[in-house]
Amino acid sequence: MHDSLERITAEIVDCRKCPRLVAWREQVGEEKRAMYRTDDYWARPVPGFGDPKATLLLVGLAPAAHGGNRTGRMFTGDRSGDWLFGALHRAGFANQPTSMRRDDGLQLTGAYISACVHCAPPENKPTPLERDACLPYLQRELGELPNLTVLVCLGKFAYDGLSSILKFRHRPRFGHGVEAPLPDGRIILCSFHPSQQNTFTGKLTVEMFDAVFRRARELS
Repeated sequence: MHDSLERITAEIVDCRKCPRLVAWREQVGEEKRAMYRTDDYWARPVPGFGDPKATLLLVGLAPAAHGGNRTGRMFTGDRSGDWLFGALHRAGFANQPTSMRRDDGLQLTGAYISACVHCAPPENKPTPLERDACLPYLQRELGELPNLTVLVCLGKFAYDGLSSILKFRHRPRFGHGVEAPLPDGRIILCSFHPSQQNTFTGKLTVEMFDAVFRRARELS
């Protein structure tokens, strides 16, 4: 059967492989955070999205409980997304610097965003079994994005997951700005994740983050 991004998206949204993640994402959607009590939470797996002709793929860890799990789009409606889409906009990959809702007009040009795990996990920590159950979706997305030249990993979890898919064993140690050339000519570019534990502490600055996407633009 012919695969496609549309088919992968549909399968992701309907997925119920991991009981712990199913229970958590739905519990969060029912209990809600006080500031979002009037929102209708998505509370399902969050699919990848972006430009099918992308030369740049961004790989994250998993949707945030009150971000993507609420809005239904990766990095949408949370602080990490503010950092990510601001950087993508400044580098020319996004038409606007913010992403608050699925219908807010955001468009990516030359970029596609996905994750190793598509459900919000408790404490933002998927188990190895949950990661391994979800990684085949990312592998299939890679197969449907033939123009990719740069793969940006947002955090070590994403780097390890993507390396597992690509069977990239003798890779450089993860670090911000590390470049890891693949045998097929594509390049993995590493970045600290734009989580609040990194941005609030100064471990990741705007200039550091922008430098990653300027480099991604050069490579793509």
